[in-house]
This record gives sequence, C-alpha cells and structure tokens, in this order.
Amino acid sequence: MPDVTTISKTAQTYARDLAERVIWTFLVAAGGVALAAGPGDMFNVTFWETVGTAGIAAVGSLIKGVLARVIGDKNSASTATEV
Repeated sequence: MPDVTTISKTAQTYARDLAERVIWTFLVAAGGVALAAGPGDMFNVTFWETVGTAGIAAVGSLIKGVLARVIGDKNSASTATEV
C-alpha cells in the first residue's frame, strides 16, 4: 500500500511543475506577441489582446500538462515517459 506522505509529495511536485509551466508559457507568449507586433505596430495590439493571446497559450499548456498524467509519468507534467 502506498505511503500517504509520498502520494501527497508527488501530487505537490506535479502541481508545482504544472503551475510553473503554465506561468512561463503565459509570460513567454505575452512577450512573443509584443515582439511579433514589432516596434512600430506594437501599439496596435491592445493590452487585452496580448493578455488574451497569452492566456490561450497558458490554457493550452495547462490542458497538455493534465493530459500528460495519462500519457507520461504520473509525477511530471511532461508527456515524455522518461521525465
């Protein structure tokens, strides 16, 4: 029978890993939108369009991380089975 402390720690590790991936995806996507718009056109993209685009990327990362528990290692948000 698995130890409850071990299960709790692995769940916490998975949640921390997934949260970090989602936050970094959001930040990188927001930066990417700002850079892709270019110096002259970046003012044509509203703040909320940038946040919305980054949010869509972050939600995609969240869904991928949740599905990774089914595909990959149960203690990782990666779909690679070796991680």
